[in-house]
Amino acid sequence: MSMPMTIREYLRACDIDFEEVPHPHEVTTSRIAQQAHVAGNQMAKAVMLKGDAGYRLAVLPSTCDADLDLLSALFHEKVELASEAQIVEQFRDCDPGATSPVGQAYGLQVYIDDLLRHQPDIYFEAGDHETLVHMSGSEFDRLMTTSPHGRFSRHH
Repeated sequence: MSMPMTIREYLRACDIDFEEVPHPHEVTTSRIAQQAHVAGNQMAKAVMLKGDAGYRLAVLPSTCDADLDLLSALFHEKVELASEAQIVEQFRDCDPGATSPVGQAYGLQVYIDDLLRHQPDIYFEAGDHETLVHMSGSEFDRLMTTSPHGRFSRHH
């Protein structure tokens, strides 16, 4: 599989300059970062959350975990991790477990952890387990310009 059209079309529509980086089939962002020789703090991972207001996407460095208490405070409602089935339903053209941070392409509100802002480079899953999207930090900031941000990650 390659990058889903939903993501590719969205990046093109936003006029984002990016490249696709193939990598050996891996399912965890930390292993992918190792394989592709990417610094963990420049590898973004997406965590889909579920709350009374619906689904949201939290995007944070692959070296961190999402702090659900901080996210609940940020959203003013209790949130929990979405189930695998809910994620698959939302990201229909992505491989299971390869949730892309480009949640906007799927109609999701995206929240960015402050640790990902102003990085020189950002990498993330393209929606399959064999391709990374690479873009400059400034392009990533431009892509996420309408996304609220805050600090909601904690190191493993």
